[in-house]
Amino acid sequence: MKAKLIILAALTIYLLTLFSCIVGKKPTSLQSVKTSDTKQEWAIVIHGGAGGITRENITPEMDKEYRESLSVAINTGKKILTGGGTALDAVEQTIRIMEDNPLFNAGKGAVFTHEGKNELDAAIMDGSNLAAGSVAGVTDIKNPITAARRVMTNSPHVMLTGAGASQFAKEQGLEMVPPSYFYTEKRFNELQEILKREKNGTVGCCALDKNGNLAAGTSTGGMANKRYNRIGDSPIIGAGTYANNSTCAVSATGHGEYFIRWTVAHDISALMEYKGLTLKEASELVVNEKLVKAGGSGGVICVDKSGNISMPFNSTGMFRGFATADGNEGIYIYKDEDKRQK
Repeated sequence: MKAKLIILAALTIYLLTLFSCIVGKKPTSLQSVKTSDTKQEWAIVIHGGAGGITRENITPEMDKEYRESLSVAINTGKKILTGGGTALDAVEQTIRIMEDNPLFNAGKGAVFTHEGKNELDAAIMDGSNLAAGSVAGVTDIKNPITAARRVMTNSPHVMLTGAGASQFAKEQGLEMVPPSYFYTEKRFNELQEILKREKNGTVGCCALDKNGNLAAGTSTGGMANKRYNRIGDSPIIGAGTYANNSTCAVSATGHGEYFIRWTVAHDISALMEYKGLTLKEASELVVNEKLVKAGGSGGVICVDKSGNISMPFNSTGMFRGFATADGNEGIYIYKDEDKRQK
């Protein structure tokens, strides 16, 4: 009887100790609860560049035009995903829409180099097998994101540049255009003041499909007034573009040299894989702590394997939008308007 009482007392002490530990623990964040308890069937997130974007330097008319353009782009990918299409298809087709829109610094609306040319970069990555493709410094490929995907699927290489990339695109039967195609006088004049301040209108897309596969893509005209065939982070896997089914998909926009040196896109994935951080924690740490300390400006869009979305940036604004299978969606421009940043 005495032995039973001792055992009962010990069990009581153990349970009380366990209870006190549980009560004393720091509450689990909403992000981690969502990550473990709610998996989205599909998700998509896009960006159209980050920088000095404020209500003071964008007219109401342009504000409306940007939002409508972002909606058209994201609905393109959303339609593919809801229909059971792949994340890769959603990413490519969404970015093509933005490449064809002169509002963005990609494709048709690419900024000008110091020599008055348009030099385009793009990359795409498949999170299911880490396959990737990119093109850089191209001047006559209508949709660089499609060329990047062909490099990934139809060549043994990851990155092709300049004339070689153009030759490959021609052999693949992609639509080629004269360099003058990328120039639009109206948009050139209309966007000059904004481009001087933001210096980046890169576009990107990340998606999770119904098969649980992630993909990321980024396309850009690069930095305004760039020289010497400068290439930024967008076409560099691990810097401006990265996807891994084990963690997340990331597309970046900002001052490319910093994103390259700090391997921003892969760093977010690595923090999740090796330190167990959530998507929100990892992306916020990299963008709002590491990059800020380094002096780099810009932002990222990310989606993890459960369909959680994160869109952190350290500039005054970032053109961005998202949609998930549970019906949540939104289009944002300024820093203060997104109250559900994840």
